Amino acid sequence: MLDADSSAIAHAAQNTALLFLSLALLPLDTLIVFWSYLLGTVLPLQAVKHRKHVRSTYTPYFEPKTILVTGVGMTKGLALARVFYAAGHNVIGADFEPAYLPTACGRTSRALKVFRKLTKPVGGREGQAKYTQDILNIIRKDKVDIWVSCSGVASAVEDGMAKEMVETVTKCKAVQYDVVNTKKLHEKHSFMEYTKSIGLPIPDTQTVTSKAAALKYLDDTSGTGRKYIMKYVGTDDAVRGDMTLLPLSTPAQTKAHISKFQISEDRPWILQQYIRGPEYCTHSLVVKGEVKAFVACPSSELLMHYQALPTDSGLSRSMLRFTQEYAAAGGPSFTGHLSFDFLVEMSDAEKGLRDPAANVKLYPIECNPRAHTAVCLFNDTPELVDGYLALLSPKGAASSSTSKTATPNGLAPQPIFPNSPKKYYWLGHDLVALVITPLLSLFHREGSSFVEIFESLATFAEHLFGWHDGTFEVWDPLPAWWLYHVYWPYQFLMALLQGKKWSRVNVSTCKTFSC
Repeated sequence: MLDADSSAIAHAAQNTALLFLSLALLPLDTLIVFWSYLLGTVLPLQAVKHRKHVRSTYTPYFEPKTILVTGVGMTKGLALARVFYAAGHNVIGADFEPAYLPTACGRTSRALKVFRKLTKPVGGREGQAKYTQDILNIIRKDKVDIWVSCSGVASAVEDGMAKEMVETVTKCKAVQYDVVNTKKLHEKHSFMEYTKSIGLPIPDTQTVTSKAAALKYLDDTSGTGRKYIMKYVGTDDAVRGDMTLLPLSTPAQTKAHISKFQISEDRPWILQQYIRGPEYCTHSLVVKGEVKAFVACPSSELLMHYQALPTDSGLSRSMLRFTQEYAAAGGPSFTGHLSFDFLVEMSDAEKGLRDPAANVKLYPIECNPRAHTAVCLFNDTPELVDGYLALLSPKGAASSSTSKTATPNGLAPQPIFPNSPKKYYWLGHDLVALVITPLLSLFHREGSSFVEIFESLATFAEHLFGWHDGTFEVWDPLPAWWLYHVYWPYQFLMALLQGKKWSRVNVSTCKTFSC
């Protein structure tokens, strides 16, 4: 265990090392950007070629829409901006930035017609009002037809408030749930309660508002042989990664572990049954209670590698049916992005991958009522835009899809799936996690073995030569350069100057996890 001074020095060294790494790679990355632009002048790169085809061939019939995409500093917002651009539409990008430095990597994308800066909704009602006004000003100034919200965890509810105002005072349509639905799905305990209320399965879950209540519930269920995980219903980086299985071997150990948590009426937690098996996540677009686009992929607690499940597998189909049930239960006003995290018992998962007809038992553990980074799997699917444009069709218009999926609610139209999706990783993350960190462990007594280091380097080589970076595109190289040489250096420099401590970062969502 490090003392306070040693910990501060370690974190300072961590930030300093990453700043020097960015500086050391700057010449190479700048050369790559230069050659990418040069290549783009010689070869008809795919996204640009597709856009020209849309514009030239279908100009008499094609009416480009103006799409506002917020959150373009994150991979999910940038990916959607590029898809709309490739389909021939005009994209307005927006995101939060410091007043004195343009840090959002998406602002440099050639997919954007213009970038607008947003005010963070902090400071209570006044901050929320300013944020909503920023959105309204952009929509009115740029004559926006659809606002596609790609919010992070911190601003999901505020986007719900803005959505209600936008659709009340303008003709713009928002791909965002209202406040009630956003809160209900965002908070773990209300998500579980609602899921159960509409007849869908959930793992055994109990909301607790005191340490005594948590201990009592564990004692009451001790005869079942089940294990549970404590989860804070909101967002708290300090406890997010705690996956301790409860109860522990003795009541005293269990009590000591739970005593570390702050549990109260104002800060409720849940005890959730632990399911031994693989984790999966989904991303879907829901328009008027109908799933318009869907993808599922293997998941983990910090997901930095994306590989789509086969759409015809029983596992993917089961998750789609679950999502369609959820969307239908929301009714015709239920519009937004919807993402679930599922746990599946190992035997069911294996069967679901082998048998297309398998009806897999799913255990939903979390819902994100917002866009998921898995949307990058749609990068080569311009048809995804058709799902969003359905929002502009007359109210109650029938789906254009002729293929249907059977669900308990009836027949649901088949959604759009990714076209031959690539596998995605983030070079900056893998360089540190799979190359630098394992090699540095050679200098520690209890570091990785040579076999583990070789496997790590082999995985990095596989990703580098066989996978696709989630931010970099040859036809649009500047956002990746900006991410690694402006955004993250700024974050590490601020952490160094302000003495902030972090345990890990998510390169794709631009999130730093405090510790």
